[in-house]
Amino acid sequence: MKNKTVYIVALSFISALALFIWGFNFLKGKDIFSKERIFYATYNEVGGLVKSNPVMINGLRVGQVRDLYFHPSNNRTIVVELALATDIPIPVNSTARIFSWDLMGSKAIDLRLGDAQSMADSHDTLNSSLEQSLKEEVNAQVAPLKKKAEDLLSSVDSLVMVIQTILNENSKQNIMTSLQNISNTFKNLESTTANIDTLVVKERNRIASILYNIELITRNLESNSTDFNRIIGNMAVFSDSLAASDLPGTIRRADSTLNQLSIMLAGLNDGQGSLGMLLHNDTLYIELERTAAEMNKLLEDIRLNPKRYVKFSVF
Repeated sequence: MKNKTVYIVALSFISALALFIWGFNFLKGKDIFSKERIFYATYNEVGGLVKSNPVMINGLRVGQVRDLYFHPSNNRTIVVELALATDIPIPVNSTARIFSWDLMGSKAIDLRLGDAQSMADSHDTLNSSLEQSLKEEVNAQVAPLKKKAEDLLSSVDSLVMVIQTILNENSKQNIMTSLQNISNTFKNLESTTANIDTLVVKERNRIASILYNIELITRNLESNSTDFNRIIGNMAVFSDSLAASDLPGTIRRADSTLNQLSIMLAGLNDGQGSLGMLLHNDTLYIELERTAAEMNKLLEDIRLNPKRYVKFSVF
C-alpha cells in the first residue's frame, strides 16, 4: 500500500513536471511534440524583432522566431533563428523579410518563397531583407509633397511680389484707366448695336428685297445650270484644243513674219527698192502727171482734127 502511494506521488510529480515543461514551451510558442525545421537569416539591424515573433508565408503563420544573437565571428551581424512547424518546401532563393505586422509596430518575418528548383534544408541560411521603417516610409511619401510645397511657396512669393508691384499708385491709376476704357468700349459697342438694330428696322423692306433678288438669282443659276455646264464643257473642249494645237510654233512663226514685215517697212521708209524710191522720189509722179497731160492734149487734138491723123482714099 505504501509503495503504491509512492508510485502515485512519483507519477504525479513526473506528469506535473512534463506538463510544466510543455506549458512553458507552449507559452513561448514552441510545441515540443511537433517536428520543426530550423532556418537562419542574418541582418545588420532587426528593427525591434524579438523572440516568439511570428514567421508567415502569404499571411499564414507557419512558425516563429526561435532565437536572436550576434554572429560569433562578426558582432555587427545579427543571426535570427527561424523555427518552422510546417513541411512546406522552401526554395533556396527564398527571402526572410522583417516587416511591421500591426499598428503598434510589432515585427514579424514574411518568408517570401523563391522560384529556384532546389529546396533549402534545415539549418540553411536564407536571404534576408528589412522593410523600411515607418519614419523612412513617411519621409519617402512626404519628400515629394515637401518639394511641391516649397515650389508652391516660391510661386506664391513671386505672385505676392507681382501683386505688390501692380498695386502701387501708378499701376492702380493705369488699371482704373484701362477699366474705364473697357467700359467706354462696351458703351460704344452697345450704341453701335442699337444703331444697327435701328438701321435694320428702317431698311427692313430693302433688305427683304435684296434677299428676294438674291434668291431669284440663285433660282436662275439653278434653272440654267445645264447651259452653264454646257458653256463650261465648251470652254474645256476649247482649252483642250488650244493645248493640243502648236500654239508656241504659231506664235514663233507670226513673230518671224512680223519681224520680216518690220524690216520691209524699215527699208521702205529708208527709200530702199523701187517701191521705196517711188514713195520717197516725186520725179516719177511728175513725169506721169506730165505724160498724162500730153496724152490729154493728143486725144483732144485727135478729136478736133481727125483728118490730120486718119487719111481716107477712095478708088
